[in-house]
Amino acid sequence: MIITKTPFRVSFCGGGSDIPLFYREHGGCVISTSINRYMYISIHPFFDEKKTSLKYSRTETVDRLSDIQHSIFKRVLTDMDISGVEITSTADVPSGTGLGSSSSFTVGLLHSIYCYKERFVPKTKIAEEACDVEINRLGNPIGKQDQYAAACGGLNFITFHKDDSVTVEPIIINQETLQELQDNIVIYYTGITHDANKILAEQKSNISQADKTANLIGMCDLAKSMKKSLEDNELSDFGKILDEGWQKKRELASGITDARIDGMYEKAMKNGASGGKLLGAGGGGFLLFYCEKYKQKRLDDALGLKRFPVRFEHDGTSVVYIGDKYW
Repeated sequence: MIITKTPFRVSFCGGGSDIPLFYREHGGCVISTSINRYMYISIHPFFDEKKTSLKYSRTETVDRLSDIQHSIFKRVLTDMDISGVEITSTADVPSGTGLGSSSSFTVGLLHSIYCYKERFVPKTKIAEEACDVEINRLGNPIGKQDQYAAACGGLNFITFHKDDSVTVEPIIINQETLQELQDNIVIYYTGITHDANKILAEQKSNISQADKTANLIGMCDLAKSMKKSLEDNELSDFGKILDEGWQKKRELASGITDARIDGMYEKAMKNGASGGKLLGAGGGGFLLFYCEKYKQKRLDDALGLKRFPVRFEHDGTSVVYIGDKYW
């Protein structure tokens, strides 16, 4: 048996500029970090070698790969010619919450199968292949940041170049600043789930509109400003940049926010937060705020939402167990 763990991610600034339709024209960039919440994938030979068993939110046992219902499982196993195995996925956080769970699953699945086939593949290559599966092979209207964040791990400035290449640049800050940043990041679960693909499809169709393009260019500029501030070990404007980015992002598609989410955000800004954003495509999931520690009790009381404690992680997708080989 082989078990991999692949982190989820939190995106701070620039989300949306990783969509090919935008970055191929203007270039894109994001700042994100992987967090200590994971997707676990285990793989081992199935007892009945003529069948393939898949366990996720449901269980599938099939004679032919073409019978698999789960689109990512079906695409990856078919492309990599893997059958006669049992694969199980377990996640710390459910899908539809804005933490990049779908891409963490794809990255973890690819990593697990490569290990099963006794092949070493660099993390950036796994990310590239995950993008190909989700964007090109399956046609999902998503960007590239989640795959690279999950595969590479760490706090990074990720650049999406016009030629489709991607650069992952770790942001180097001192330990005291990193600790302060983590201490001042608070995340709450809204209790609202969403269909990211539906929101992203609308956002993608809106990119050609001049005002949406201008917003995305502005979000990239904010990501660059945030990068400089972090590298200067300066956090005084971190919340302000978050807020400016959110105000631009919320205009990209109609489903990104609604009256309930806006109400939560406004209440947070009046009770200690200096900025924030809804994680992921929007429409629900988790709200992130920058709030100094001494103000956080006030913020907790005002929102009355479930706090979601996380820490940054730096490993990316990794193998946590390799059992004896009996086949």
